[in-house]
Amino acid sequence: MTEATQTSHSHGISRVDREAESLMRSATYAAVSTAGILVVIKAIAWWFTGSVALLGSLFDSMLDVAVSLVNMIAVRKALLPRDEEHRFGHGKVEALAGLGQALIIALSALYLVYECLQRIGTPKSVENGLIGVVVIVISIILTLLLVRFQRKVIQRSGSLVISADELHYKGDLLMNVAVIAALLLSGIAGLPLIDPAIGLGVAVYIVWAAWTIVRQSYDQLMDREFPDDKRMRVRDMAMKHPDVLDVHDLRTRSAGRLDFIQLHLELDADISLVRAHEIADEVEQQLLNTFPRAEIIIHQDPAGLEEITALDKR
Repeated sequence: MTEATQTSHSHGISRVDREAESLMRSATYAAVSTAGILVVIKAIAWWFTGSVALLGSLFDSMLDVAVSLVNMIAVRKALLPRDEEHRFGHGKVEALAGLGQALIIALSALYLVYECLQRIGTPKSVENGLIGVVVIVISIILTLLLVRFQRKVIQRSGSLVISADELHYKGDLLMNVAVIAALLLSGIAGLPLIDPAIGLGVAVYIVWAAWTIVRQSYDQLMDREFPDDKRMRVRDMAMKHPDVLDVHDLRTRSAGRLDFIQLHLELDADISLVRAHEIADEVEQQLLNTFPRAEIIIHQDPAGLEEITALDKR
């Protein structure tokens, strides 16, 4: 067994991405502010119209305030530097916040279903529908601006919390369009059952959004592997190095905005420890070019070890 067999190589993120962190914080502030403004104007509009579709939108915005406040706290916690008790950082706080967000969203959907069923039993036409339409148009404009900013932050940081928030606010856009339809058809066209029917449709969409957030959060908490195509990219990039004979024991996961990649390189058994270390450095840099937010651990093995199993080869 050569000296290279006993070596391992690891990489820690040496430069904290201050710009991404600042954008994540700004996104949480923007979400809280936007949701707060929407609560005020929707409450006024609901008072004048009595629309349950608008009530559902108002209730959703009230929950947005709560969720966005939780996200603000979660982002601050997730961005704390790693310490002696959290060697891999605090990124999974984002996944925990995502589960909490999904629960709150699902409860709002249940309440909306209750209100819609009540209104179906006792139909009531919407009043002052034009006021509601104007308010919802303002809501759409503000939400579009927020979602556009959140998209920029997600591209820069890869944050799960901001991604979940963006998904929810995109759902709000669809909800607002549905509310406009309800206000116009119920208040102007005189079709009172349209309002609760559209409200039920909005509730179904909210549940779907909550399930999407749950699935993403659960995958991170359970250290789910990268998708197969992404894992294949990692392996192919490592194999491109001319001195790498094979790759095995590839393990991947994500926590918050960080990725973690571990793999074993099979190298010529006769090379020196220094050369093995250089090869690992070169492979690592190649991977970082594609996965800049990754923490990479590379171990070097001499080619031909019998203990490499079929499972390790995956």
